[in-house]
Amino acid sequence: MSRPSPVLPAYGRGSLPDVVPALLGPAGRGMPEWMPSAAVGAERTVLFLVDGLGWNQLRARPHLAPVLTSFSGGPITSVSPTTTATALTSVTTGLTPGEHGIIGYRMDMGGTVMNTLRWAGANGDMTRAHPPLQVQACPAFMGTSVPVVSRADLEDTSFTAAHLNGVRAMGWRVASSIPVIVSSAVAAGETFVYAYYDGLDKVAHEHGFGPHYDAELRFVDWLVGEMLESLPSGTALIVTADHGQVHVGDNTRLLDDDVASLVRHQSGEGRFRWLHARPGRESALVAECGRYDDVAWVAPRDQVLDEGWFGPRVTPSATRRMGNVALVPHAPVSFDDPAEGSHFSLVCRHGSLTEDEMLVPLVAARAG
Repeated sequence: MSRPSPVLPAYGRGSLPDVVPALLGPAGRGMPEWMPSAAVGAERTVLFLVDGLGWNQLRARPHLAPVLTSFSGGPITSVSPTTTATALTSVTTGLTPGEHGIIGYRMDMGGTVMNTLRWAGANGDMTRAHPPLQVQACPAFMGTSVPVVSRADLEDTSFTAAHLNGVRAMGWRVASSIPVIVSSAVAAGETFVYAYYDGLDKVAHEHGFGPHYDAELRFVDWLVGEMLESLPSGTALIVTADHGQVHVGDNTRLLDDDVASLVRHQSGEGRFRWLHARPGRESALVAECGRYDDVAWVAPRDQVLDEGWFGPRVTPSATRRMGNVALVPHAPVSFDDPAEGSHFSLVCRHGSLTEDEMLVPLVAARAG
C-alpha cells in the first residue's frame, strides 16, 4: 500500500485562521468563496465552535445531525497540528500557529515542557515563569471586544488569557444554557458572538466512536437547532470545529530504545510528536526515525518549515519551541511519551494531518 500524503493546512485559502478575519475584516472587501452563502451579508453573526467535530465524522452520520447537515457550506482545513490549543488560538487571533506561537498541546519552553491547556509543567503551574500574554500577545478577534460564550470554569485559566485576551466572558455552567445566553446577547444588540462547546471531544476521547459519540452528536445537533430557532430573524449561525478524530484505542507505542537514546525529551502529543535530539545527535535521529515510515510521516524541522505546515511566516520563538524531528502518524496509532502521563487512556485522538483530523465543517444557516 502506498503511503498517503499529508493534508496540509490551506492557509489563506480556507482554513481556521481565515474565518474571523473574513467575518470581522474591513467592510466591502467581499467574502471569500469558501464562506457559506448563508453567512454572506448578515448584519449579525454567531460563530459556534464544536470541539472535535470533524467533517468526515459529520458526513458519515447525517441521520444523527439533520439540522447541521441542512446548513450550507462544506469543509475547510484546520491547522498544524490538529490540536485544540493550537486551533482555538488560530481561530480567535486569525493567525497561523507560526505567527501566534501556540504550536502544540505540549511545548518546549526552554528547559521544560509545558502543557498549554493546563499551562503547567512537571513541577506544576507555569503562569509566573511564562506569563500567558508574553507567550501569546496577539489580541483576540482583531482587537474587538467580542462576547464569548464558553464554560464558566475556563474563564480564569492561563490558556484562556492567552487565546481570548480582551473578550467579554459570558460563561455557561450547563450546556443547555448556550442557546439562551447567545440569543440574549444578540437580542441585546451584539452583532458578533463566539460560542464554544467541548462535550463531543470529551466523549470521543473517553469512549471512541459508538453509542456515546452518537448520543452526543445528537445533542450537539439539538444545541444548534435551539440556537438557530432562538436567534433574531436574519442572524447568521456559523458552525465550525477545531479538528476531527481518529480511533486509536490501544494502538499506542513507545519509541524503540535505540531511537529513544538519541532523544533529550519529547513535546507535542501522540499524533504529532516532536522529538528533541540530544546535542550532536540530530542527523542520527532523523535517520533512525525512518523506520517509522510505514505508520507516520517523519519530517525534520527544516522540512516542516519549508513546506509551511505552521504557515508562511514562523516567528523565532515559535521555531525555538519545535523539536528536531516531527513524528506524525498517518496510521491509526499514537506515539506515547512516558513523561507525559495520563489519568485515562484516550480512545479517539487527533493532532496529525490526516483527512479525518484536518477537515472540519464550516457551515451556516440564517435564522428565520
